[in-house]
Amino acid sequence: MTAAIRYRIDLSDAAQHRYRVTLTVPDPSRVQLFSLPVWIPGSYMVREFGRHLSGLRAQQGKHEVQLTQLDKTTWRTDPIGRGALTLSYEAYAFDNSVRTAFLDDSRGFFNPTSLCLRVHGHEAASHEVHLAALPKGWEVATAMPALEGVRLGYVSAGYDELVDHPFELGRFWRGEFEAGGVPHEFVVAGAWPSFDGDRLLADTKRICAAQIAFWHGRGKPPFGRYVFMLNTAEEGYGGLEHRASTALLANRRDLPRRGQTAASDGYVTLLGLISHEYFHTWNVKRLKPAEFVELDYSQENYTRLLWFFEGFTSYYDDLMLRRAGLIDSARYLKLISRTISGVRSTPGQKVQSVAEASFDAWVKYYRSDENTPNSTISYYTKGSLVALLLDLHLRRAGKSLDELMRRLWKGCPNGALTEDRVLAEVEALAGAGLAESLESWVHGRDDLPLDAALAAAGIKRGDEKTSWSAALGLKLSEGPVTGVQVKSVLTGSAAAAAGVSPGDELLAVDGWRVRRLDDAQQWVAEGASFELTLVRQQRLRTLAVQPLPAPTLERQLTLAPDPQASAAALALRRGWLGD
Repeated sequence: MTAAIRYRIDLSDAAQHRYRVTLTVPDPSRVQLFSLPVWIPGSYMVREFGRHLSGLRAQQGKHEVQLTQLDKTTWRTDPIGRGALTLSYEAYAFDNSVRTAFLDDSRGFFNPTSLCLRVHGHEAASHEVHLAALPKGWEVATAMPALEGVRLGYVSAGYDELVDHPFELGRFWRGEFEAGGVPHEFVVAGAWPSFDGDRLLADTKRICAAQIAFWHGRGKPPFGRYVFMLNTAEEGYGGLEHRASTALLANRRDLPRRGQTAASDGYVTLLGLISHEYFHTWNVKRLKPAEFVELDYSQENYTRLLWFFEGFTSYYDDLMLRRAGLIDSARYLKLISRTISGVRSTPGQKVQSVAEASFDAWVKYYRSDENTPNSTISYYTKGSLVALLLDLHLRRAGKSLDELMRRLWKGCPNGALTEDRVLAEVEALAGAGLAESLESWVHGRDDLPLDAALAAAGIKRGDEKTSWSAALGLKLSEGPVTGVQVKSVLTGSAAAAAGVSPGDELLAVDGWRVRRLDDAQQWVAEGASFELTLVRQQRLRTLAVQPLPAPTLERQLTLAPDPQASAAALALRRGWLGD
């Protein structure tokens, strides 16, 4: 039996935000390579984790071993003899996101991709994590199995499994429940004393039960234990899926509070995030792009299927809240209408398909700038609308997207999914015509034909006016201290035609000072031109703005059940939404 690769992770320098790592390789190769990942699966951007490593040195017994750096994240030893090889180094950790590592005197968190060097040629060996110098009173949360008989010791079957288990460390709230016959744990860091943990547990249990039933009926999920790790902050949002856990970041004000009965919009957003990351346990962690079956941690791993793995997951996250009874149909339709309005008002959807957006995630989605709305489309949002459209069409054919997902889950060897396989299964369920339509939705750059599909499901469309600034094509940052700052100007808008630029500070409309641009509606007549005074590069400019007829910018879509829907439409809606 191959001896385990061993990582000792020391928290002695918590106040300095540094983990001290000692890596022991019991039986190294004569010339041994080490590397740290440059990205973390689930977050498609090269993040260069190696930039936070320092003081790397190696020893074999009492003898120093020479290390040669080959590139930004790879090191090699000179030829060495037999015997255990030990590497020691420090990793700076002060990123409060779910993707990297964090450490201070009140909390710790890490993904092993940020701390644990890969030992080339030994990836299949078991990998152990041993925590040391844990501050008094701190606890540990992770889905990585505990090492029997070893306090603060954990073990995984290989490097791929190791890096798929984040750790939450500190003093946190902890609760448990069972779903699908499997124990689930939920830990929350940074919560206010008024936080209602019982409600969070109960609501999360309903989500998990609905999703397990979705994939397995009465069967058990493909893990023996699951851990939710939620870090709450004054401002923050994000999640990252793992094979038996998820790391979450949310605003602490969005947590449920004791005595609160109605679910706030913020809490519904949090429940949607929980649902999204849990759904990924199946859809991307096990059923995955064929390109992801064997991951390369040293560079980008490209796929054109994020519209399916992120987009379809984004469709099901809120739908599962509806099925679990956590929101009603009215609230669910409101969430959908916001997504449709957001996609239709994004000029980038005319520039890039969701398949192209999937491939370009490495350089576009996670590197957004002022021109992002004009040059790209989110594979999350438009991908979710592709899923909605496909589901409604499948239901008109007497099938459903649920059936498609389960067919793919059961029928893909090693979980490796291709676009051709998706199209083939759609054709098998509902015919070649729908498969061809799906292909056009995924690779096209036009508005998705959602209006007719929703009408056929007994959903009535309405419109309401959006904000004045949005109708002008502006995305703004506004505040009493910062003033009105332009973040983005949408292509084809009145603001773009007038020459407004990202970075401009808007001062006045028709000579009147503004702190919120929409306040100018009090004196500018609807549709009338006006003078906009701004500062650009420390110089005052005055531009003439003429509002343009742009329905996708001026109107916000609303959706509601149609009281005059046909019997067929009512049946379709009942099968989709349950009422």
